[in-house]
Amino acid sequence: MNPPLVPRWLGLAGLLPQLAAAAVVLSGDGPLHFSALSMGYAYAALILSFLGGMWWGIAASQPDPPEWLWVAAIAPSLIALGSAVPWATGQPWPGPSLLILGVALVGALAVDLVLARRGLVPPWWMSLRVPLSLGLGGLTLALAFA
Repeated sequence: MNPPLVPRWLGLAGLLPQLAAAAVVLSGDGPLHFSALSMGYAYAALILSFLGGMWWGIAASQPDPPEWLWVAAIAPSLIALGSAVPWATGQPWPGPSLLILGVALVGALAVDLVLARRGLVPPWWMSLRVPLSLGLGGLTLALAFA
């Protein structure tokens, strides 16, 4: 089942910032290389936190949500924050942090899959979440190895 038009197009548009960052990095533009990596990192961390907010909203909308969902809902923000530690402590950055975020974005599909299987999200949920998580996660991983 296809998602409604508005979430589908807005979701796909949400890939554009990371796509732009990857395009700049892959273009070999020296002066903008680090800025593009930094923006790609910030955007991935922001969207990962957004996913947690969605899961919190899903939990809050249920009369008796599974307790694990509350924990899953805060994990993305904590992972995003933790991925900033290398930057904050002067360690190699942003490659390792982008790697963490890319893996977390793809891994978020596991939570979405359980939500779908338990009927806690609309029937079209996975047809939206799969391309968005794989797209953003894949682009973030590409930045990590650029």
